[in-house]
Formats: sequence, C-alpha cells, structure tokens
Amino acid sequence: MNKCIFMGRLGNTPELRYTKNNVAVCTFTIAVDRPRQKDKEEEVDWPTIVAWRNKAEFASKYLTKGRKVLITATARTRSYEDKDGNNRKVTEFYADEIEFCDKKPQQQEAAGPYAQPTTQELPDGFEEIEGPDDDLPF
Repeated sequence: MNKCIFMGRLGNTPELRYTKNNVAVCTFTIAVDRPRQKDKEEEVDWPTIVAWRNKAEFASKYLTKGRKVLITATARTRSYEDKDGNNRKVTEFYADEIEFCDKKPQQQEAAGPYAQPTTQELPDGFEEIEGPDDDLPF
C-alpha cells in the first residue's frame, strides 16, 4: 500500500503551472515535525507536495504560506537528468486529499470588529444552501 499522511504548515505559497497539454499542476512544501527525541532539538522535514488538475487549482486559490493542512498522498519517485548530465532521483508526494486544520485567515480580524464581511466565492461544484441549519441532516 502506498499511502502517506502529513500534517504541517505550508512553507511557501503554492506555485500553479500548466503542462503543455494545459493540465494544472501545483507544487508546495509543508513543514512536518518529526517526533521529538529526548535531549534533542526539534527536527522538521519538508516534503514536496504535488497537486494535479482540480486539486492544483484549489491549492493555488485557497492555500497560503503558514496554513496548517492535512495531506493524504501517494509517494512517487521519478528520475531525470540534470543540466550536467548526471542522473538524479527525486521523491514527491502526489496529493489525494487536502484538508484545512486551522481557521480560515480573516482579513476582517485585521480590520477590526466593525468591518463589513466580505463575500467568499464558493469553489466549483458547491452552492449556498438557503434556510435554517436545523434542516441539515448532520
């Protein structure tokens, strides 16, 4: 089974690019704490996360440096030749699921308690449900 689960904070703002065939791909790193060992400093790993297609566009739109996320991914190792002709290998983690683990950053908080709320654009495939929350099945 090839399944990796990471919880950490984004180390950079995701970078969205498109392949020659116009397929969205987004890469970013997250800081993942290693279990702390007695009498040792805290250590951090920086796995590279790769998101494709809709997940790539979602990541570039909603993830920002410092956000805490939970990533479920599969490990992928690829080979390439560097500019000096040396064969290299790199391991990346292809995102299957991306979940937020912190509150959404609020521009309102910085503007103060009397600021007008801003409207948030919903992702494709989602719609606002009208009516009281008591009607929801969860």
